[in-house]
Amino acid sequence: MLAKRIIPCLDVKNGRVVKGVNFQGLQDVADPVEMARFYNEAGADELVFYDITASAEGRSLFADVLRKVASEIFIPLTVGVGIRTLDDFDRVLKCGADKVSVNSGAIANPKLIGEAAKKYGDQCVVLSMDVKRVNGQFHLFAKGGREDTGIDAMEWAVKGVADGAGEVVLNSIDTDGVKNGFDLEMLDELASRVHVPIIASGGAGTMEHFAELFTHPGMDAGLAASVFHTKQVDIKELKRFLSERGVEMRI
Repeated sequence: MLAKRIIPCLDVKNGRVVKGVNFQGLQDVADPVEMARFYNEAGADELVFYDITASAEGRSLFADVLRKVASEIFIPLTVGVGIRTLDDFDRVLKCGADKVSVNSGAIANPKLIGEAAKKYGDQCVVLSMDVKRVNGQFHLFAKGGREDTGIDAMEWAVKGVADGAGEVVLNSIDTDGVKNGFDLEMLDELASRVHVPIIASGGAGTMEHFAELFTHPGMDAGLAASVFHTKQVDIKELKRFLSERGVEMRI
């Protein structure tokens, strides 16, 4: 059985890590290089970096941060946001990323996932989706969760995997930052539709939430930000807790 993964997520804006609730009200948390070093030593299985800066200056600042982080950590690094072209893939992979996460860029250019998978391999391509319930349907949102595309998120995931995405990150906007648990209903629906690793994001508040997540078939990883950044949940303790409950973990 493959070990489950625990993945901290760092949202970086203007060279600093920030974290909001339901995608709004962002607060400055820490230096990304320091935090990456901390998580590397704390037992994280992977790290995810989202560059949420829109500006060109921010982007070059992020490239510097990324190079520093990649030189300091020895766990897989996934990078996302602002990935719209194969050149963007190239840019972040050359800075030291192992995987590239595509979200709004694939909505704007539906061929992007297929082209990237062909060029770099599907193990490099992660489909990231921000999803929210709208009138009882799971809708795909773009632009950092601000814009309802009207697209059925589950159908979008099926298409992305068929095009070559090797993993899917499902971030539930409904549970993001609220810390009442992962959106298991939404995740179960996704697991019934795709057969690649699923990374659950949005809602983790306690160790029990991760334990509950991993009782559901098809869940490969739990991703969280604030519970790890604020040290409400210690990753080594979390992995021991899960291991004692029969969840396969790298400890």
